Amino acid sequence: MIPPTSPRPAQLGPLLARCRLDRGLSQQRAAAELCAAAGVPTLSRHEVSRWERQRRVPGGFWLGWLAVVLDVPLVVLAEAAATTRRASSTRATGPGRAAAAGTRPAGRTGPGRTGGTTRGGGARARTTG
Repeated sequence: MIPPTSPRPAQLGPLLARCRLDRGLSQQRAAAELCAAAGVPTLSRHEVSRWERQRRVPGGFWLGWLAVVLDVPLVVLAEAAATTRRASSTRATGPGRAAAAGTRPAGRTGPGRTGGTTRGGGARARTTG
């Protein structure tokens, strides 16, 4: 099924929900079919729900399998995912937001982050005495 084109690019969540419902699939059944197609047993109905509510945007791996299971061209899903990502980054930096997009809250540390102590595996200075 090829979704109708509109003058404004579709956002991914509503597109996924519409394609899933057009195929007569519940979120649970869609997750099961995605798992079977991809050979990965870890996708749940909850993740499908997050995608449809645009709490998360699936990456390339899942976009490919969504295209197969929902019978939608991958390019349509990829364009909708890009539109959704752009819209969410605009919302994150809209009025009233103090932090710029891509910044992390102060005090968070870990691999590739600065400003704090090294967690695990770091060398400790030994004192003699």
